[in-house]
Amino acid sequence: QVQLVESGGGSVQAGGSLKLSCVISGAAYREHCMAWFRQAPGKEREGVANFYSTTGRAKYADSVQGRFAISFDDADNSMYLDMNSLKPEDTAMYYCAATQSFCSLSASNFDYWGQGTQVTVSS
Repeated sequence: QVQLVESGGGSVQAGGSLKLSCVISGAAYREHCMAWFRQAPGKEREGVANFYSTTGRAKYADSVQGRFAISFDDADNSMYLDMNSLKPEDTAMYYCAATQSFCSLSASNFDYWGQGTQVTVSS
């Protein structure tokens, strides 16, 4: 079974940075599309960024373009989300996700999910 565990969330002031981590076990990264999602209270789950190992390409939501960066470390089988210039609008529960099917920013395409890590950005 694929298992994903997120960490690195916390509270920061606007303009600050955080680095989220997601450790994946039970499957090789090359067999999956990996992604970060977030969900704020009263809002739908939003795709933040994904990375497809087959193509080596990443995709970002317009709202985080230029501020967030997704990466993967093969040595420890961990995915990261570097978040910079954080805004209060970035406040949400952030989730790590994986799928063996179509790689997108749609939550319905993902099969495996972590437990989430909370990010709170104050003004």
